[in-house]
Amino acid sequence: MSGVDRPSPWWNPARHADRKPFLEARSAVTKVVRAWFEGRGFSEVETGILQVSPGNETHLHAPRTELTRADGNRVPRYLRTSPEFACKKLLAAGETKIFEFARVFRDRERGDLHLPEFTMLEWYRANDDIDAVIADTLLVIAEAAHATGIGRFSFRGKTAEVGGVPELLTVASAFERFAGIDLLATIVDGEGDRGALADAAQERIRIAEDDTWSDIFSKVLVEHVEPNLGQGHLTVLSDYPIPEAALARADPSDPRVAERFEVYACGVELANGFGELTDAAKQRRRFAGAMDEKERRYGERYPLDEDFLAAVGAMPEASGVALGFDRLVMLASGAPRIDKVVWTPPAGET
Repeated sequence: MSGVDRPSPWWNPARHADRKPFLEARSAVTKVVRAWFEGRGFSEVETGILQVSPGNETHLHAPRTELTRADGNRVPRYLRTSPEFACKKLLAAGETKIFEFARVFRDRERGDLHLPEFTMLEWYRANDDIDAVIADTLLVIAEAAHATGIGRFSFRGKTAEVGGVPELLTVASAFERFAGIDLLATIVDGEGDRGALADAAQERIRIAEDDTWSDIFSKVLVEHVEPNLGQGHLTVLSDYPIPEAALARADPSDPRVAERFEVYACGVELANGFGELTDAAKQRRRFAGAMDEKERRYGERYPLDEDFLAAVGAMPEASGVALGFDRLVMLASGAPRIDKVVWTPPAGET
């Protein structure tokens, strides 16, 4: 491509002017959301980006770097995929209501809804249950819509009223409704029965020989469930199956599911929250299993943050949620894709 044919850079004044209304919306949403948290007694925190471990989920990938110590020794560090580890250490330290506009990093991700570097709005409540952060999430989304004057989100032909009553749907109910699968029947003794789920899903998705229970679950979720969520109104998808608990505790009333929820609008996932697990031994086993699978699939594994695991055992009962702030601004501003609402696009892009 000749120099004449290349698009102008993102910092070209004309291109910037096209994006300016979306960026002004971002500033407005940031202002009202920050005020919302401060008005409810939350403390805004700033936690470190460079971490011993970036997170220990199988399919999350983090950029890696090295630091040189004063003695010349080099130590590996990772750019965090979430501020979760640091925030939970603050809960163990005695903080009770905290929030952060956190810069986080995800390798291998780029698209209309994904950036390799983005802003995650994350908050935690000590001694509050999951219903408290679900209520918070719905109110924060409403605040964002109010800040831009939009009453209805629209994206790719789908709409969702923001101020109305949300749809409350369990994952099991969603799988039954949209895929005809009895999901909980495939969970035995706290583990996913891969064969049972493969049999139930074989006519709905393509299944590879090395797909695990979680792989099959994710394919059904992405292809058949998520496109139907957040249409006409927001959807709160709750009671994730226990194999997908991540850092959430099991539901005491049904050990087959975890206290985990996600919120959707227009088929877009906006938030992912937990009733937090405070059993350090159980969290260690989950992380070890996830890293074994990561090594099998991708040939790499991340270290465990031993300080974090110690903090899990010391922190109080709590609930927390991570909300994709750029996605929220995208919907609240009417932007067609996520890179329209960030001040600078990923490095190296025009």
